[in-house]
Amino acid sequence: MGKVCVGAIAGAFGVKGEVRLKSFTADPEDLAAYGPLQTEDGAQSFDVTLTGQTKGALVGRLSGVATKEVADRLKGLRLYVDRKKLPDPEDGEYYHADLIGLEVFDTGGDPLGRVKAVLNHGASDLLEIDRPDGGASVLLPFTQDAVPTVDLSAGRIVADPPDGVF
Repeated sequence: MGKVCVGAIAGAFGVKGEVRLKSFTADPEDLAAYGPLQTEDGAQSFDVTLTGQTKGALVGRLSGVATKEVADRLKGLRLYVDRKKLPDPEDGEYYHADLIGLEVFDTGGDPLGRVKAVLNHGASDLLEIDRPDGGASVLLPFTQDAVPTVDLSAGRIVADPPDGVF
């Protein structure tokens, strides 16, 4: 299943090599619980020790990062973990990484496209769907009404989009 982005380095914190961390996990402090975190390409790996919190971020130490200068150079770096290390989601919940790439069909079985991304701009999740005809991608609300069926094992989503979305 590959890697899942669980956080990002938001910058240095203080002068002793600590970093500010943005967590993308349901419980932000779980960021440090999945073992070493890696860069997307796997070239770097860090053990994470949380040391506190600051406004909108966690504060922590990364193995191998001992100075503010090194911490500054890591700003913006996304941190990943193997998908198999994450707990199974509850019924009706999904990891964004599991949804990306799924084919989307309407309730009549006609193809609508493929999930390109899962976005959240505050209110709720949206599925960005690449259309099979190459037209502009479409944003579909990821709600029970608009997406009644997600079948991960079959690699497909059945959607009942609101009028005018497609």
